[in-house]
Amino acid sequence: MSHRPRKRFGQHFLADPGVIDAIVRAVAPQIGEAIVEIGPGLGAITRPLLERCGALTVIELDRDLAARLRRTPGLEVIEADVLRVDFVALAARQAGARRLRIVGNLPYNISTPILFHLLEAVDHVVDQHVMLQKEVVDRMAAAPGRKDYGRLSVMLQWRYDIEAVLDVAPEAFEPPPRVDSAVVRMTPKPAPPGVDARLLGEIVTVAFSQRRKLLRHTLGRWLEERGAAGNFDTQRRAEEVPVDEYLRLAASF
Repeated sequence: MSHRPRKRFGQHFLADPGVIDAIVRAVAPQIGEAIVEIGPGLGAITRPLLERCGALTVIELDRDLAARLRRTPGLEVIEADVLRVDFVALAARQAGARRLRIVGNLPYNISTPILFHLLEAVDHVVDQHVMLQKEVVDRMAAAPGRKDYGRLSVMLQWRYDIEAVLDVAPEAFEPPPRVDSAVVRMTPKPAPPGVDARLLGEIVTVAFSQRRKLLRHTLGRWLEERGAAGNFDTQRRAEEVPVDEYLRLAASF
């Protein structure tokens, strides 16, 4: 491998052929789809995706890797920080304003900000297959009552069906990360009527701000200040409240 991984970019390059094949099979790319790969790196997933779909857009921050990728026919290379990429505009640029299919081995040091950034474009996405630290995937898919159920769980589950599809050991990468990884499939679902995303975000942030305390100490006070306590049970901890109840509360304003 001639490119030295850069720690500041959180680079760990996927190298296991079996894992690469399993990811591509999970994505099942088709000719004509608008596929965007985040963090293509050395192109381990890029090449087999491109073989199957014929054209591909990749987002790469590392200028050396971006220059290397530009030599590949059929690739559109966006050299940028993914957090600054406008995915709504990117979808609008597609022929027929097609919705995007997003694939990527996300930098683990900024994976949560990336997930929230992609959430802003959820209505313009067909699905997302992304590699993350397994601990993060567990939090994304967690059910109420579990210790790993939190703000991330609620704020993603309200707009996505989330399915962990593949566990990946550190040895599948060069260099190996110090954590286990997993690939997750995120399939957008319609927004429930009457739910404002920003208000929901504020409610959930307040609720989980002191997750060991009963909600009457956090969200209960927030609701009282707005004269909106209603029938919402604040004699629970935030992790005990299902996503649907947070949605109903947000829709009640």
